[in-house]
Amino acid sequence: MPSETVLSATEVSKTVDGPDGRLTILDGVSLAVARGASLAIVGASGSGKTTLLGLLAGLDRPSAGSVSLAGQPLDRLDEEARARLRRRLVGFVFQSFHLLPALNAEENVMLPLELEGGGDAAPRARDALARVGLDARRHHYPHQLSGGEQQRVALARAFVHGPELLFADEPTGNLDQRTGAVVSDLLFALNREHGTTLVLVTHDVALAGRCERSLHLADGRIDAAAAGRLPPALARVAGEGGPLAERAADEGAP
Repeated sequence: MPSETVLSATEVSKTVDGPDGRLTILDGVSLAVARGASLAIVGASGSGKTTLLGLLAGLDRPSAGSVSLAGQPLDRLDEEARARLRRRLVGFVFQSFHLLPALNAEENVMLPLELEGGGDAAPRARDALARVGLDARRHHYPHQLSGGEQQRVALARAFVHGPELLFADEPTGNLDQRTGAVVSDLLFALNREHGTTLVLVTHDVALAGRCERSLHLADGRIDAAAAGRLPPALARVAGEGGPLAERAADEGAP
């Protein structure tokens, strides 16, 4: 029996108008991600990786084409409905952590639960922080935490409500190699534990190689030819042809 598709894009394009005319950021990108799978999106800076991630998560609308998330065609939902869908089904981890400075670690992790209206936010947040090894730091504020600790708080917040999908944009990009490896291990351990579908953007070949599949973006298009130039772990292309973090944070996601 074929795996259930939880995320798909069909001929997705994104263009913006600038002072020098129309700029094409993405051009006819199609892909499908099965429930529980892990997918890395790789490519040079400016290839459209973060733009694609935002479109897949419903944080922005494509100029053409369509995206379906958990069976919901996003083009049929208004912004409020897309936000409700994200709060219910999606977790985010970003390079710059996006913790709220006025909240301590526990309160940052509680935020998506409180937006859902649940009455058990505090104990669930404590459990999530304990899972990433930060129970003793739960009353510390972001400025009192190291970069690795802040990203572990962001991981706890992303997973605390049991999302079906996790979107990660350069989750180890602001960390040194050793700390990044610790965070990477936690990311994949939590992903397996929760059975979450993972879609991540990264420049880190080692991190991308831990995903089951990958796609390479070049000039806004999926570059199938790049598969032959990647290490074996990155040579499985998951697709064919052809102010995001701030908005996510406003909805209680990192």
